[in-house]
Amino acid sequence: MVQKLMLSVVDQSPMRQGETAADALRDTIELAVATESMGYQRYWLAEHHSLPNFAGTSPEVLIGLVAARTKTINVGSGGIMLSHYSSFKVAENFRMLAALYPGRIDLGVGRAPGSDQMTMAALSYPNRPHDITHYPRQVSDLLGHLRGDLEVEHPFSGIQAGPDDPQPGGVPEVWLLGSRYESCMMAAQMGLPFAYAHFFGLGVEEGPAIVENYIKNFKPSAYLSEPKINVGVQVLCADTEEEASRLASSRNLARLFSITGRAEGVPSPEVAQAYKYQPNEWAFMQQYQRLCADGTPQQVKEKLEEIAELYQTPDLSVVTICHGFEDRVRSYELVAEACGIRD
Repeated sequence: MVQKLMLSVVDQSPMRQGETAADALRDTIELAVATESMGYQRYWLAEHHSLPNFAGTSPEVLIGLVAARTKTINVGSGGIMLSHYSSFKVAENFRMLAALYPGRIDLGVGRAPGSDQMTMAALSYPNRPHDITHYPRQVSDLLGHLRGDLEVEHPFSGIQAGPDDPQPGGVPEVWLLGSRYESCMMAAQMGLPFAYAHFFGLGVEEGPAIVENYIKNFKPSAYLSEPKINVGVQVLCADTEEEASRLASSRNLARLFSITGRAEGVPSPEVAQAYKYQPNEWAFMQQYQRLCADGTPQQVKEKLEEIAELYQTPDLSVVTICHGFEDRVRSYELVAEACGIRD
């Protein structure tokens, strides 16, 4: 049995049907303030582009705003899609954040585009999109720029990422994010923490094996002496099982619409429960729901403990999407109370 759960938050800044991105971003900041008081350890902001369900396009901007409104919770990216960007510029962004909020900034990076192919091209235009085969080099360069220890023979070894001389604890902790073997092996070989995206709902039957692969192949480094794992889980908690199911119906339909190109924000439970699922849609939804930790506080606690046992880590991140903001806050509150994370 794994030790007591340590819970964090991953926020994708979900947008409600009929409301604006500004509403979603305000919710993000208010949710961070609320979850800090509940005992959550980290608050990570996601990066998506040209997706109607999510407003979080710039984690580095939101991190600064969230850190300014909170006091102790670690704030970071879950994650920066590094393949779009210059490693040097990402290092400067996060050294800046770390100088402002020393000891509180995390930098999670991923190799997925966080968008469709056309949007990925727009993010690089007029240049070509980065070749994904360069991603390991980008991560290595990012680490070197952050710490100021690029190898002497590196063409940019004489360049210092600013701001200069960060305060003690000012260099952010770097995590590699992913849902496949490639990311876990990179994290293991580089000696970095690994965050597995169970909440993606794609290929999660291989998730425990992927994490086990990371543990077995981990090489201690200057960054980390032993494996460090976080697992992100989709959660919806309410006072009754029926209410949790009703609220989760919004998330479920939003997910279906997203993968079928019909995304237009998270619908209300009334709209979601009135939707007539086609047989293949219903089969997909039943499979997706089995991956989520939904239900009453006790049911959610037991499901999270099962997931923690499965992945052999008490370090879980909670992703909660529903239509009503108050219901979303209440879900995090119930989970915090059931799992006893509040100091």
